[in-house]
Amino acid sequence: MILRDQYITSLASKGERMDKRKVDEFRKIDIELSPIANAEGSARVKMGKTDVIAGVKMGIGEPFPDKQDQGVLMTGAELSPLASPDFESGPPREDAIELARVVDRGIRESGMIDTKKLCIKKGEKVWMVSVDIQIINHDGNLIDCASLAAVAALLNAKMPKLDGDRVEFGTKTSKSLPVTCKPAAVTLSKIGDNLLVDTNVEEEKTAGVRLTVTTKDNGNICALQKSGSETLTAEEVEKAFELSINKGKELRKLLK
Repeated sequence: MILRDQYITSLASKGERMDKRKVDEFRKIDIELSPIANAEGSARVKMGKTDVIAGVKMGIGEPFPDKQDQGVLMTGAELSPLASPDFESGPPREDAIELARVVDRGIRESGMIDTKKLCIKKGEKVWMVSVDIQIINHDGNLIDCASLAAVAALLNAKMPKLDGDRVEFGTKTSKSLPVTCKPAAVTLSKIGDNLLVDTNVEEEKTAGVRLTVTTKDNGNICALQKSGSETLTAEEVEKAFELSINKGKELRKLLK
C-alpha cells in the first residue's frame, strides 16, 4: 500500500495518472435512459468501470408539517456486496447514508425540482418522489456517478396517471417533473499537493481529503461536502470551485 500511494502521489506531482488521464479529466461516461421499465424514470451511468443505476418512483402522500404546500423528495442508496468487496450486506452503512445524503442535498439545494408544483391539495395530498440508487460496480467516484444518474433519471421521469386519489402505476403520462435546473456534482480529491477529478478506487485510497462541489447551470455553488482527515488551503478550495464549475458544464452536456 505504501508503494502504491508513493507511486500514485509521484505521478500526480507530474500531472500524470495511472490510466494516462490528465488530473482534471473524467473517464469515459455513458448514460443509458430508461433501463428500468417499471420506474417512472431511470438512468444507468457508467463512469469508467464505476456503474450506477438510479430509479424514480412516485406516489401520493401527506406533506411535511412545515411544508404544507410542497411535494416530498427522498433519496436512498444501496451498496451491494456484489459491487465491491468493501461493501457488506445488511442495513445501510455509513457510506451508503453519506452517498444518498450528498446526492439528495445537491438536488434539493439546487432547487432542481419545483416541489410546490407537486402539491395536489395543500396540507393533505402531495406527490412523493423517491430516487433509489443502486451501485452495480464500484471503481471510484461514486458520488459524481450517482449524482449524474439521479439527475438523469429525474429528467427522464414521467408523471404517472392519477385517477382521483389513486395512482395508476404503470400508466405514465407525457408530463415531466417540474425541473428548474440540472445540478452537477464534481468531486476533487487531494493527492499530495494536487487536486484530481474523477478518482478511481486506487486513487481514492491514496487521497487524504476530498471535496464535492455541486453547481447549478449558471455556475452558482449550491452544495458542498468534505470528507477525509486532511485539510485544504483557501487556494485549494478556490481551485476546487473553479474546476467544479468548468467540469460541471461538461457533465451537463451529456444530459438530455
